[in-house]
Amino acid sequence: MLVRVYFIFTVVQKLRIVNILQSRRGFKELCVKRMAWSVEKCNGNGVEPTRMGLVHPAMEDYAEEAIEAVNAGKVIAVPTDTLYGFACDACSMEAVKQIYEIKGRKYTSPLAICVGDVQDIQRFAVTDHLPRGLLNSLLPGPVTVVLRRGESSILEKSLNPGLDSIGVRVPNCSFIRAIARGSGSALALTSANLSGQPSSVDIKDFENLWEHCAYVYNGGVLPSGRAGSTVVDLTKPGKYKILRPGSAKEETVEILEHHALVEDSSTSSQGT
Repeated sequence: MLVRVYFIFTVVQKLRIVNILQSRRGFKELCVKRMAWSVEKCNGNGVEPTRMGLVHPAMEDYAEEAIEAVNAGKVIAVPTDTLYGFACDACSMEAVKQIYEIKGRKYTSPLAICVGDVQDIQRFAVTDHLPRGLLNSLLPGPVTVVLRRGESSILEKSLNPGLDSIGVRVPNCSFIRAIARGSGSALALTSANLSGQPSSVDIKDFENLWEHCAYVYNGGVLPSGRAGSTVVDLTKPGKYKILRPGSAKEETVEILEHHALVEDSSTSSQGT
């Protein structure tokens, strides 16, 4: 009798073990399936690739890709030495129109341009009246210089219509300069945010606008704050006017006055 009881008990225990193993195997298969689904739907940060596929590091390896996008008439988001900006080919009116639409910006609000090197500025604006060495002292850096476009400017007349001046940037940021240089043109450049909203120092600040960009280039959190570049009007010979203090007003004024420029106190100066 004891032998029979022991035999039954052994059989029951083995059946329980088999059931447990089968249950564990099924659970493991379910986990594998869920993990496979997760990998397919998300990347390592848990972000769907339809969004995260847009984001690349702002590194030299990705400059050629950005240049191709700009030359194809696309809008990209890039870091500068001050804020994140939307950029496109300044000579593509369709691309410029996209920037206005993305930002919800009035078409009467002008855009600045970005060039790769200081010597490129003369292709787009008049520089003959400026003291020798002034632009090289200000740029590259967090300064936008406002200059007259002149008849020899290769910019489209439809960019900032009604204005004979243009704001020009040469940021102290190798990535955006490489894009501008490689594009063979100038980049139309404006802050990456909805018009009237705070400027962006992190790509997360304008995450709701990523979908409108061909690519978003991540340069990390920018340290200069949200003041943006210092904007200075240099359209009048021998004079300057600060249109926006920005992040480098004191240094800019010091350089301007070192080159014997005096502040213009008139109220008729044009801005960007």
